[in-house]
Amino acid sequence: MCCYSERKIFHQSIKIKIKKKIHDVCDSVGVHLLNNKWSRKNNNKMMVNVDDVILEAKTVDVEKKPVVDELGLRHRIPWTDRVTLDTDVPRLKEVDALFEDDDVSCLEEVEDGVGCPLPSTPEDDHLLDCEMTEVLKAGVLSDEIDLGVLAHNAAEHAEEFVRKVWKASWKQCHFHNLPRWLQDNDFLHAGHRPPLPSFYACFKSIFRIHTETGNIWTHLLGCVAFIGIAIFFLTRPPVEIQFEEKIVFGAFFAGAIICLGMSFAFHTVHCHSECVGRLFSKLDYCGIAMLIMGSFVPWLYYGFYCDFQPKLIYLSIVLVLGITSIVVSLWERFGEPSYRPLRAGVFMGFGLSGVIPAVHYLIAEGWMKAISQASLGWLILMGVLYICGAMFYALRVPERFFPGKFDIWFQSHQIFHVFVIAAAFVHYHGITKMAMYRMSIGDCANTAQVMAF
Repeated sequence: MCCYSERKIFHQSIKIKIKKKIHDVCDSVGVHLLNNKWSRKNNNKMMVNVDDVILEAKTVDVEKKPVVDELGLRHRIPWTDRVTLDTDVPRLKEVDALFEDDDVSCLEEVEDGVGCPLPSTPEDDHLLDCEMTEVLKAGVLSDEIDLGVLAHNAAEHAEEFVRKVWKASWKQCHFHNLPRWLQDNDFLHAGHRPPLPSFYACFKSIFRIHTETGNIWTHLLGCVAFIGIAIFFLTRPPVEIQFEEKIVFGAFFAGAIICLGMSFAFHTVHCHSECVGRLFSKLDYCGIAMLIMGSFVPWLYYGFYCDFQPKLIYLSIVLVLGITSIVVSLWERFGEPSYRPLRAGVFMGFGLSGVIPAVHYLIAEGWMKAISQASLGWLILMGVLYICGAMFYALRVPERFFPGKFDIWFQSHQIFHVFVIAAAFVHYHGITKMAMYRMSIGDCANTAQVMAF
């Protein structure tokens, strides 16, 4: 419900800026606002509907002044790479103070979205401010000019100008120029994407260089790789791979593809808007829980192949822990930057719960069988990779020690992604060896004979 259309937000911002400029311009020429009515010093009245920017002039005894602004309003400012904001233009969070009687509730969810202007340039706000100043002075100082029409034309012209610039391109932002909902890692200084309220623009940014480029492509390529492996594995004839094995491996493939796919989607579209970012952030965390659950299924299935009761108990525990992790992930504040250590702790704790069935197997079967039959060595390596990745993520290393030096490449989140991909492939190799061993010795009756021998 917090997702408001791009066009509605734009028109609201134009309306707010025009209202503010009406105040400034009319005060400068001796016109004062009294109860939503503009009056001159000689008590002749000039009525104005501020909401619709419609003015009806009632007097003709106003001194004519040239429509010239001391700043040179008609001069265009050359484009630069420096991002600034015009302090004369009110931020959305100041609107209630300026117009307490106006209904601006539709902007409450995007009050922090002014940090980096839509085209990511300083000229759009300044140009709009100058255009409105000129138009409004002309309307206030002349009875022959329809201020409503002029203000409307200025707004339409500004909208067309901003949209053309935005569609042509967007420039990278500094961290401090981002809206608050996009400020996640303050050790990454430059190269951020501005808010892009278009899914087409978000997906098009995949092919641009910015702070999310590495995060997007690491998990995009990983997702495509696992989709290919899953298709190859699941389409094998029953003579090669039985249906039961396909179900077990399918759980792992589903978890990996969902996790990597949701991560790719989140890093691609989280700059769309605050509500879209929050939604895909929750999906991203749910995907991590799905990967952990999917990783447990094959190992528990083959590790306790002939022990139905412990296998059922451990699978039930994994299911409960997975659902709990998903519920916690849906908590509204779980995705905030300050809760980064908590996020790492939740998923690390869920993953480390696999130590219990591993120790159980080790005690029951011994070290040698745990290594040769249950791929315990590969399981340990997978856990080490996940933990290392989570530590890089939680501590934000190396950018913590070199702020601004790893803005684009080799930042902690990219390293975390690489560790996740590596751990997933290591786990796939381990469970494949377990499945091949199980196929080599046959069913449980044959296993008992082998054990007796």
